[in-house]
Amino acid sequence: MDTQFMWQESFNIGVDLIDKEHQKLFRIINKLFKFKEKENSNQWACQEGIKFFKKHTMTHFADEEAYMASIQYEGLRQHALLHKGFRENTLPALENELEQTNYSPDAVEHFLGVCAGWLIGHTLTEDLAITGRQTSKWKKILPGEDLAAIKKIIIQLLFDMFHLDSHLISDAYHGEKFGNGVYYRLIYGTKQDKKKQEVFLVFEEKLLINTVGKIMGIQAKKLDNMLLQAVRYTARQFISRVMEQLPGMESYELENENFLSYEQFQKVFEKENFQISLLFNTGEGYFSYCTIAPHLLENGIGSSIVADNAIDKIETYLANRESQKKQEVEHPKQKILVVDDSKMIRESMNQLLNKDYEISLAESGIAAIRTITLNRPDLILLDYEMPVCDGRQTLEMIRSDQAFTNLPVIFLTGRRDPESIKKVVPLKPAGYLLKNSKPDDIKKEIDAFLKKQRAKGES
Repeated sequence: MDTQFMWQESFNIGVDLIDKEHQKLFRIINKLFKFKEKENSNQWACQEGIKFFKKHTMTHFADEEAYMASIQYEGLRQHALLHKGFRENTLPALENELEQTNYSPDAVEHFLGVCAGWLIGHTLTEDLAITGRQTSKWKKILPGEDLAAIKKIIIQLLFDMFHLDSHLISDAYHGEKFGNGVYYRLIYGTKQDKKKQEVFLVFEEKLLINTVGKIMGIQAKKLDNMLLQAVRYTARQFISRVMEQLPGMESYELENENFLSYEQFQKVFEKENFQISLLFNTGEGYFSYCTIAPHLLENGIGSSIVADNAIDKIETYLANRESQKKQEVEHPKQKILVVDDSKMIRESMNQLLNKDYEISLAESGIAAIRTITLNRPDLILLDYEMPVCDGRQTLEMIRSDQAFTNLPVIFLTGRRDPESIKKVVPLKPAGYLLKNSKPDDIKKEIDAFLKKQRAKGES
């Protein structure tokens, strides 16, 4: 593979400090692609690349933002958010993947692909937009708080549907090519006002084989007709569940769908403004969720309080709060405390249980003790393997208080070996739940346990 990015005079924006950094960036990317062909140099090259990008984001981004501020560039805020996303999301996620996989070929491919995509998409589009010679790609992207809500929904659904512990790579995916990619477009519309929404799902081929293929019992080593039919069904279910949690989407119906070649996808990507363009590492392969939905900018995921609507917003909030209090009195829910150092596990358990129970979350044993004291739960779901203060130590602290002697505790664990169980038997746990069990199975066990507890209390 002889990949080279040649610097051209037209790439200069006319600011010496910025242009020199861009040229340096091109040279570094080209060196990384050269080293990719030398197997023994992969790790060193990627480590050096990460170091350079970290340094680059601390200095070059600051210089760029200072220049934009000096010329009162209207896109400064959005541009700075893109810088922040690359610095705080993309680089750490790529570095983590490289280290966890011991610089596997796939991880190196991901690292180089994302870096090259960022180079082209950001440097040669967003930076040229500063001069007015190019239109910003992300001028109409959703506000940060709305985008954060979408990210959370997608990560949760990837876990619920496929048991994938996903991580955001970029909140401004530039449409770069996946190695063996599948590009799937679905068009939704409303009959009444003829509004449209386009959703693009991009998958690495191996992700589909390792998730949809296995779920459907399809034994395939590559894409075939049956697997793609299963992908269509699963993808539509996935999008429906995303749309269920977005405002104003009730009346949208699927009107058209098709698989695109990368070239077709790229043409759409270059032409349109996307409101959502997220890139995730699922652990089984890369996945992107992109949407052209201008109405989301109008409606928002949750509109902000501003001067004109402050009174109405606060009145609505208070009314909702009172309504919720009344609901809690008339239909009290049993309380569950979830204690786990993994944010992903806490959020997934919250999503699984909060419809039927009042859920509290704690990320450590100490936080759990504080929560128990303030709001005594009916059940504690306790992670066995936590740093500093593990599940056994946390349960010891709980049992040391006479008031909590009989408080039921079920361990959340990734293993159920005899040695671990033997250590905690004297502390009287109520049981064990395997984290990798199906969500429905976990819910059934918890429902059954609390039903018995409720029956005991009523007898």
